[in-house]
Amino acid sequence: MSPYVVVAAVVAVGLLLFVAAMGARALVAPKAPTRAKLTTYESGVDPVGRDWAQTQVRYFVYAFLYVIFAVDAVYLFPWALVVRSNLGAASLVEIAVFVGILLVGLVHAARRGLLRWL
Repeated sequence: MSPYVVVAAVVAVGLLLFVAAMGARALVAPKAPTRAKLTTYESGVDPVGRDWAQTQVRYFVYAFLYVIFAVDAVYLFPWALVVRSNLGAASLVEIAVFVGILLVGLVHAARRGLLRWL
């Protein structure tokens, strides 16, 4: 069987499952539209006031700290697991640069007072 036929079959089955799920939802889901249900919902904030508003910077700060404290583990844990094997000096330099960049971000956050508990 040609690889193209396999890919086409997988795509067709995926589309069929999607159409079946949407059809089942349309048949089974309750339909009771109210004024409250038809309003716009933006991340838990009720839409009041004008249609344009600036977002607060604190959301960016939370994302910044998340990258520093969580995403680095995705790279550090696998590296730590294979550090016993002979990775060489290049690997050590690469992880030192990576940790150095993370420390620059952490120092920046600490200097701005973002790591205070109160």
